[in-house]
Amino acid sequence: MTTALTVPVQAERDYDVVIGRGVRRRLTELLPAGVRVFLLHPPALADAVDTVAATLADAGHQVLRHCTPDGEEAKTALVATECWAELGRASFTRDDVIVGIGGGATTDLAGFIAASWLRGVQVIHVPTTLLGMVDAAVGGKTGINTGEGKNLVGAFHSPLAVLCDLDWLSTLPAADLRAGAAEIVKCGFIADPAILAAFEAGPAAAIDPTGDVLADLVRRAVAVKADVVSTDLREAGRREILNYGHTLAHAIEHHEQFRWRHGDAVSVGLVYAAELAGRAGMLGSAVVARHRDILTSLGLPTTYRSGAWPALREAMGRDKKARGATLRFVVLTDVAAPTRLEDPAEELLQDAYTAISEEPR
Repeated sequence: MTTALTVPVQAERDYDVVIGRGVRRRLTELLPAGVRVFLLHPPALADAVDTVAATLADAGHQVLRHCTPDGEEAKTALVATECWAELGRASFTRDDVIVGIGGGATTDLAGFIAASWLRGVQVIHVPTTLLGMVDAAVGGKTGINTGEGKNLVGAFHSPLAVLCDLDWLSTLPAADLRAGAAEIVKCGFIADPAILAAFEAGPAAAIDPTGDVLADLVRRAVAVKADVVSTDLREAGRREILNYGHTLAHAIEHHEQFRWRHGDAVSVGLVYAAELAGRAGMLGSAVVARHRDILTSLGLPTTYRSGAWPALREAMGRDKKARGATLRFVVLTDVAAPTRLEDPAEELLQDAYTAISEEPR
């Protein structure tokens, strides 16, 4: 991909997701003259953010920086409080802009701070991971975690823009690329079969950060999410399909105290959702098997410990899609045909989990 592509998102305030190489340089073009910028970033990106901050300063912007903890440790009330304190000391106004540079945890936090400070200031997301580009930074969901679960505190707050600079991907460890690919696979199963075909044609090429295949997959995944979000910003209905595989995935992340990569947990969750639909008579065995085949070809996990089921079942009861005591799962009746399965029998839940358990069954 030599030319940047723009995917529009319709929301309470429309914005563009710009995808291409070197597009981080467009940040200064998006900022009104003279506004202050609050930059949030993880420690590993300090040197790269030095360059961004210098460019912003040269363009006449006062830059405040906050280095967040790594990963999900950034998404806590304590870190949010620290950010609010800094904004307060700086008399940060509604005319100023927050910029999140980092993975999904950083953009989730940046969006939440922007949504909550003065009841809403503008935010620009610059995702630096594959997961951030295709999932977390797009769609306007923001949030932090609590001891009881992931993303239970948050708000919907659309960004001013999202800059997906594909050059960041060359710096990622292979494990992070694989984990990000799980969210792209999800988009293939819920909406775009061409994504699945690309992974089946060559899994190595599909996650090669220097190649055109991954660039196209990022574009396709963003387009899927943009289409869904544009019709249902606040998850009143259709947007729930983006949570395919996430009911169990979030439970695994909580059980692992967020030591697992989100994409790894989603991979297991996708297989679980497929097994659940298959055992409910809603999805054919070939599509169930296709989940395992594609995810395994990418080196992603598709099983989890059988002994963890009681804790996972309890955590799933706190899932955001639950209504009272009723569990609701996004499932498929075929590729690109998502629907909901509501209040499945406990025996069915257990049977599907047994199918993905690591120990001999």
